[in-house]
Amino acid sequence: MNGPQDLGGQMGFGPVAPEKDEPYFHADWERRALGVTLCAGAMGAWNIDESRHARESLHPADYYASSYYQIWIKALETLLKRHGFISDRDLRAGEALDAAATPKKVLKAADVPAVLAKGGPCNRAVAVAPRFKAGDVVRTKNFNPAGHTRLPRYARDKQGFVEAVHDGFVFPDTNAHGQGENPQWVYTVVFEGGEIWGEGADPTLTVSIDAWESYLEPA
Repeated sequence: MNGPQDLGGQMGFGPVAPEKDEPYFHADWERRALGVTLCAGAMGAWNIDESRHARESLHPADYYASSYYQIWIKALETLLKRHGFISDRDLRAGEALDAAATPKKVLKAADVPAVLAKGGPCNRAVAVAPRFKAGDVVRTKNFNPAGHTRLPRYARDKQGFVEAVHDGFVFPDTNAHGQGENPQWVYTVVFEGGEIWGEGADPTLTVSIDAWESYLEPA
């Protein structure tokens, strides 16, 4: 979707200024926000793509006024309400007042290291052969979906070439909305700087993205 999170290539937001020796967390509540989000996700009610979509669905004014972990917590509230784990009354009161759904799983503290080490692999077998091969010239589709997508705005309707063919991976555009994993081949596609930024772009620059097969057409 064309949400507030899709800032690549957008003007007016100023330079990126990395913080020297930046800590993982700037406050104790951020550490807790990460832990609560991971434990809630481990209940099995939603997947990583639905979680991403919840964050990018915040109103732009709310999104841009929020810090990184504030965005996580606001999206988590949406997910917990959507799946019946909390109510608006619970949130206002700061305690459980209404009946709630039962989690499919509960992540115990002792199991956290093993669960985090295992991760959540999203590579899947694909029944058909890849449509493209390394060296093929392709063009990304020009679309503006209302739902989740991993094709950034700046890379739509652009011509590039396939640099590498990867495994099949869960298709986030459907997985975020309960429409199945529908795995597709994923490709690294390289674009010349001028194709992305137009006239006056540095001719020595290139931009690479990983693109699902349905994002691409033969050029």
